[in-house]
Amino acid sequence: MDTKSYDRRKKRFWVQSACWYVFLALSAYYFSELMLFYLLCGIYDVSRNSHIDARLVCRYFFGNGVPTWVLSPFNILMDILTLPYINKKVYQLEDLPSDCQQEIQHILATVKSEDIVAKLAKRVESVKRGMLFFKWYGINIDNSVSIPEFHQDYKYIKTIGVSIFNKKESTDEHFGPLRATLRVLYNINDIHDRASYIKVRNLENHWCDNKLFIFDDTLSHQSINQTDGLRYCLFVDIVRPSVCHFLVNDIVALLGEVLQKSKFIFYGSWVPLK
Repeated sequence: MDTKSYDRRKKRFWVQSACWYVFLALSAYYFSELMLFYLLCGIYDVSRNSHIDARLVCRYFFGNGVPTWVLSPFNILMDILTLPYINKKVYQLEDLPSDCQQEIQHILATVKSEDIVAKLAKRVESVKRGMLFFKWYGINIDNSVSIPEFHQDYKYIKTIGVSIFNKKESTDEHFGPLRATLRVLYNINDIHDRASYIKVRNLENHWCDNKLFIFDDTLSHQSINQTDGLRYCLFVDIVRPSVCHFLVNDIVALLGEVLQKSKFIFYGSWVPLK
């Protein structure tokens, strides 16, 4: 990053931070009870992370975790609605209902039969981080790569996409915004280097050891590819298991309608592929 770009980003960061601090101060003064409620929700929400330190707390309340804090009452409600299925934070495939497992296995079989890497290779050579969506919160998305299996109606699977990391490319530590779904990741191409992995606080999943990883992405996490090759990763969002699946499913569908035009707010540092 050149000096001018760095200075612009630094200036924007301080301006945004100052506005946020002023907003918090005014809200605490005029809406003290509401802010106390939000503070308690935020404390519970951030406490779900392991190895909590001052840096994590600061990022949650004053950094890139602010959208997750704003949505913390909704996310806590989702934790309640999905009882008695306790949020395991990190899941094994067998932790999920059998019909959900079958859907995931079907998608993984489709990925293995489709040469997705070859179809995307030439388009991502100069892209640091690329994102291709096939389905977003249940709404099918057409693009230049046709995979009909990704456009089927599924009971649990609601979002299907592929993320591409170029060599020596990583994300910052960040929090996903919503807990109505769980994130399923599957590394498509074979990686033999332990320098490509996802980290959820102190837990690291290296793609050379385990190609499938399922977790609650509202936890602080970071995706890292410090290898000399590209990393192609399928990501799937599934409706959280619940005895009232119909209700949680309807909530996810509503979220899809609301967020359909704003998905790249959450992926602003990615290059959208079509």
